Amino acid sequence: MTEQTALPDAPDASGAGAKPDAAVVRDALGVGVAVGLSGFAFGVTSAGSGLTLAQTCALSLLVFTGASQFALVGALAAGGNPLTAAAGAFFLGVRNAFYGLRLSQLLALPRAVRPLAAQWVIDETTAVALAQPTRRGVRIGFTVTGLTLYVLWNLTTLLGALGAEAIGDTDAWGLDAAGPAVFLALLAPMLKDTTERTVAALAVLLGLGLLPVLPPGVPVLVAALAAPLVLWASGRRAGGAGDGAGRGTAEREGE
Repeated sequence: MTEQTALPDAPDASGAGAKPDAAVVRDALGVGVAVGLSGFAFGVTSAGSGLTLAQTCALSLLVFTGASQFALVGALAAGGNPLTAAAGAFFLGVRNAFYGLRLSQLLALPRAVRPLAAQWVIDETTAVALAQPTRRGVRIGFTVTGLTLYVLWNLTTLLGALGAEAIGDTDAWGLDAAGPAVFLALLAPMLKDTTERTVAALAVLLGLGLLPVLPPGVPVLVAALAAPLVLWASGRRAGGAGDGAGRGTAEREGE
């Protein structure tokens, strides 16, 4: 398959629905700039939680996944154990591994480039890449989004950390709420169906409800149970509905 041909699961397998390169770049830049600027909030939050400028910048350079970074510094700011905080951040970041499994098929990059590309496998690059109908579009969308976001996120992280040091107590300015606010703003548009909204609502209830009784960082880990619980309940309902339909059909046939 060449770079120009449509992907097997493309919306238009003939390739007629392929977007011009300029359109892909425009969309990728829009996502990269919009999300990259929120690195300022992370820099402020991280510095306000007690991390040094070097530690804050290292997190953005090496970890580079916003939800995990916010979870880590949030737990530390609340006085949580570093191991617990790191565990919560790790579990939030596990989803990127599943993104990587899908993107590895679509990007089909040379083996030598894959470790570098793996650093950019996050929510935003995955969303832009999966929206493209051709391999060329996938590669352009992934690269432009990843490069733009990585540069801006790290630059604004630095500026946010420097700003937090300059203004002193971030709590007095209410900037400690910037991180969660940005994360919720990014998450909300992604909740498109009832199951996703139910998982999010249950996770919020578990996390907030357990804050007074569990050590900092642990409520995040418990909130991760929301997804399997909702999926299990949905499976039970679907199974019950199927059994009911089967019994109804059998009764009608018996008549």
